[in-house]
Amino acid sequence: MDEFELIKKYFQKISYNNPGAKKLNDDVFFDKKNKLVVSVDTYNEGVHFPNFKYPNLVIKKIIRSSISDLIAKGVKPEYYFISGSGNKNQFTKKNLKMISKSLNQEQKKYNLKLSGGDTTNSNKVSFSITSIGFSERIIERNKARLNDDIYVTGNIGDSFTGLKIIKNNIKISSKLKKYFVNQYYCPNLPFKIYKEIHKFANTSMDISDGLITDMNKLINKQKLSFNINVNKIPVSKNLKIYLKKYKNSSTHYLFNGDDYQILFTAPQKKRALIKSIGERMNQKLTIIGKINNGYKKNSVKLDNKPLNLSKFVGYSHKF
Repeated sequence: MDEFELIKKYFQKISYNNPGAKKLNDDVFFDKKNKLVVSVDTYNEGVHFPNFKYPNLVIKKIIRSSISDLIAKGVKPEYYFISGSGNKNQFTKKNLKMISKSLNQEQKKYNLKLSGGDTTNSNKVSFSITSIGFSERIIERNKARLNDDIYVTGNIGDSFTGLKIIKNNIKISSKLKKYFVNQYYCPNLPFKIYKEIHKFANTSMDISDGLITDMNKLINKQKLSFNINVNKIPVSKNLKIYLKKYKNSSTHYLFNGDDYQILFTAPQKKRALIKSIGERMNQKLTIIGKINNGYKKNSVKLDNKPLNLSKFVGYSHKF
């Protein structure tokens, strides 16, 4: 079974007496009375990052992917707790100094405060992050409305390209390699959007497991469907160069996750507002599709031709 079947079968029922848990069908816990928002994530070597060769970069990826859950909900991350597992070969003085330096850099960049954690001995490196923020409201999943526009922030596909390079699955020029590997470890979060997203989004989440996979999660309890135009999905200049230079016409780079951009829906009447906010924030906000009624099937089209959705399943933990 996958992680969502596991949650539904074994844990969802025992959370029903806790409204803040959102029936375990959202990315955060939200205690409205106390304005408390909490996100918890675990990252394992060989699953969430290939290896621990660059601990300074691994820890940056972990922090950014963790706080992106709060950002997508319109919440500023304030505090974080970090627990790490490893052994003396991995948690050397040199590596620990690099980790500490990177954490300090991330704290300054996003105005975060380290607030606690734990350490344990293990043969495999693993980190768990708890991120905390405060807000009177959040933007939940499953709140899309019929005819909503579907948006993404930033660019899609750079991070997965970086992962392919790290795993030596593709060869590329040193200049492009440096760019994509950096995008994998240090995704360019749309951080400032947390201040504005409440003004226009009906529903929202970050893209971690893949654009189509996460689009399904975003509206999974609603009798709605989506249509996405691949030609509209924003990609970086460097990804365009790579695909053209190396004669790669594949679209799978767009659907495999680790983007940590924000996926949201908004009413069509908000288009002008969203455009003006994006320009003021210098943040790319792109319409890539539309929410339809549930009588229609989900569809993804390239050059107005439907693609096989089963090929874009993204990532899911299997148990």
